[in-house]
Amino acid sequence: MSSHSATAPTARLSTLQVLACGAAIVTLSMGVRHGFGLWLQPITQDQGWTRENFAFALAIQNLSWGLFGIFAGMAADRFGAFRVLLLGAVLYALGLTGMALSPTPLTFALTAGVLIGAAQAGTTYAVIYGVIGRQIPAEKRSWAMGVAAAAGSFGQFLMVPIEGWLISGFGWQQALLILGGAVLLIMPLALFLREPGFVGGVAPPREQTILQAAREAFKYRSFQLLMAGYFVCGFQVVFIGVHMPSYLKDNGLSPQVASYALALIGLFNVLGTYAAGVLGQRFPKRHILSFIYLARAVAISAFLIVPLSPASVYVFAAVMGVLWLSTIPPTNAVVAQIFGVAHLSMLGGFVFFSHQIGSFLGVWLGGYLYDQTGSYDIVWYISIALGVFAALINLPVREAPITRGPQRVGAAA
Repeated sequence: MSSHSATAPTARLSTLQVLACGAAIVTLSMGVRHGFGLWLQPITQDQGWTRENFAFALAIQNLSWGLFGIFAGMAADRFGAFRVLLLGAVLYALGLTGMALSPTPLTFALTAGVLIGAAQAGTTYAVIYGVIGRQIPAEKRSWAMGVAAAAGSFGQFLMVPIEGWLISGFGWQQALLILGGAVLLIMPLALFLREPGFVGGVAPPREQTILQAAREAFKYRSFQLLMAGYFVCGFQVVFIGVHMPSYLKDNGLSPQVASYALALIGLFNVLGTYAAGVLGQRFPKRHILSFIYLARAVAISAFLIVPLSPASVYVFAAVMGVLWLSTIPPTNAVVAQIFGVAHLSMLGGFVFFSHQIGSFLGVWLGGYLYDQTGSYDIVWYISIALGVFAALINLPVREAPITRGPQRVGAAA
């Protein structure tokens, strides 16, 4: 049985430093990202575009984030997170600027889609969790990942109302340009995440190559199941995050209700993600994941059944908030537990790519089916069915460290 510990650097950054700076980066990066749904109606109305035009760009963003996340993870594992975070911050600023100035749906898809997606790949969970995995001892890892995920949720609570205020106060274009300057704050924060094990840009010694690690993971049944579950997570949260403001407005509720709802999701997810990280130190993570997905299906069903009102929206937002990003700590902690931390950013990137394929379909189908049917009902029903599916497939996940020897056992597990 491989201990996985041989790949960890001997010198480590302090836990407080890693969590404070990593959490601040995730707060900013994810906070900006969570508010993009607020731009749907201002941009489409001002530019004369369809909702599908906007939804397609954000669908491309999620796919780009997932695809580039694999390579950002490889680069962070090889050269350390610092360089990846710097590049990600620059791309984020360029993408937000391009999003503000795009004259056509194509350029909007390239900037809001491809550029910002690549930026998020280099400034969010896969890269930050790689640092946490390498720098924080295993007995605190799930908790620390919960803290970082909670920071992303706090970013939503903090940033979404600010973004709504910027749009109303300065207009949607100026609001994007202001945010483009704000994300450059990631660069000085990244200075404090320069890992001592990556001297001169050289990674610590590792027992596997990138190709060996990827091959081992993809043959391992539990890794496949985690990827399938994460697909569902992406479908649900991005559909709700992008389309719920328009869904509520279509049903006669004010834009403020949507802003408060998204902020409540972020606030309650601070609790949910932190709790998931803490519980992951004590209980099987597969059981935590199954509960989260099943609870989402129940919450969405109840939301559709009860009469729609500001009160029902806020209750739904609070419940979904507890469940929103709480899949992230147990999923990534299981990957680290099974395979070790040497290639954690890359393997986390592969799992997240599955999440982003789900995100692509959730946000795009929301726009497409709305334009075709005038309703979001079908996508709500798909979200419920997928929640039940994900609850079931996470139950067989095996969390024990993989056995390595002369013969790889990935295919047998």
